[in-house]
Amino acid sequence: MTLASLETRLAHDLACLNFGEANWLKPRDGEYDVVIVGGGQSGLGAAFGLMRERIGNILVIDENPAGYEGPWDTYARMATLRTPKHLIGIEHGVPSLTFRAWWEAQHGEAGWAALGKIPRREWMAYLRWFRAALKLPVRNDAKLERIEPIGGGFRLHLAGGEVLAARKVVLATGIQGGGHWHTPDFVRALPAHRFAHTSEAIDYDALAGKRIAILGGGASAFDNAGTALEAGAAAVEVHVRRDALPEVNPIRFMEASGMIPRYPALDDAAKYEVMRSFFERNQPPTVDMFERAAAHPGFALHTGSPWLSVEETGEGVVVTTPNGCFTYDFLVLSTGLVTDPALRPELAEVQGEIARWGDRFAAPDPMPVLDAHPYLGPAFQFQPRTSEGAAALHGLFAFNYSALISMGLSAAALSGLKHALPRLVSGLADQLFLDDEARILAEYLAYSEREFTAQWSKGEAA
Repeated sequence: MTLASLETRLAHDLACLNFGEANWLKPRDGEYDVVIVGGGQSGLGAAFGLMRERIGNILVIDENPAGYEGPWDTYARMATLRTPKHLIGIEHGVPSLTFRAWWEAQHGEAGWAALGKIPRREWMAYLRWFRAALKLPVRNDAKLERIEPIGGGFRLHLAGGEVLAARKVVLATGIQGGGHWHTPDFVRALPAHRFAHTSEAIDYDALAGKRIAILGGGASAFDNAGTALEAGAAAVEVHVRRDALPEVNPIRFMEASGMIPRYPALDDAAKYEVMRSFFERNQPPTVDMFERAAAHPGFALHTGSPWLSVEETGEGVVVTTPNGCFTYDFLVLSTGLVTDPALRPELAEVQGEIARWGDRFAAPDPMPVLDAHPYLGPAFQFQPRTSEGAAALHGLFAFNYSALISMGLSAAALSGLKHALPRLVSGLADQLFLDDEARILAEYLAYSEREFTAQWSKGEAA
């Protein structure tokens, strides 16, 4: 099989599913029914799901150049995805749209059998094909700056002054879309050429021969350590606050136990308990990426080594830890992210109306990092803090990592997209329908188009 023959098969599959039927919503001049912000895997999956529901007056916008949406060909530095290769989701049950079908079209069934995990850049190549094969309506180089609520919808203000109108807005903005990447303030005080976060573009070739320190024990710390050492760094030392690296990955249990699809059915107390454990355990680095970094003679790992202070000197940057002082040329922060709608500039006009977990659930032992997450409805919709804020938020959906506490591994996790996307799409379609309920029911009650047109006279039919 070739990609061309796969695309022929896909076209037939979609025709069998009546994909492309007319929209059921009445068009509104100059207004999209749905605008999806983010053209990565979640945004593309949401767009396809809506189109399958005959909601086609949609637009996906992304601030990045075409083909560089999401992390895969930008700041991600792992060799492969961390999830099992067989996970599915964005294809909405269409076999010819799966990564497996795309891979086998190029490498055969034996190639699929031989594949361990999905190579990171191959996943991005698949997403590019997915978008092109479905002809999804995506606009690149379109950065959202501000969401303005208006009666019954939103104005989306883009960089450059353009304004879009939309009835519904989906923030499919990935892992960072609910807040921002975290860099400790005492590190920010350094000159900008001395540090970077792992979410940024880092020219490791320019750091060849340099001494690099990485703060953080998550997977991205070791992804970056291996990348830096392979680019010729003289030394890369990873500092971890914990006394030992985590060894257990709770996501593997979630995938196998049914917890991912059923998590939204838990009550608030159970959700809080699950996510408290999730944050306290953290996730271990992958074995292959740890070993990739540790294989280099310039690698070192310091556990029980939080950074107490940093200071630029004539020798470089001195990092003070409980175990002594270390001098480096460059610092890399693998310090994760902070989730809070108040941190998102596009939500400035509405963030004060958004309910957080701390507003809705009184935890016996509060955990501030959980309490700052938005408290979402069952279809990822923002919920208001008070009834006065309901109108401003109606139609605004958080399909990004900020949904973690409310919806579990879902919107920005490949493990959860299979279950999260139908929930989002159904909720959007329901809300659009109910918004138009009066008109639709009035038209239904007035409906009088004749279907039975046979000619007959009384007594002719037995």
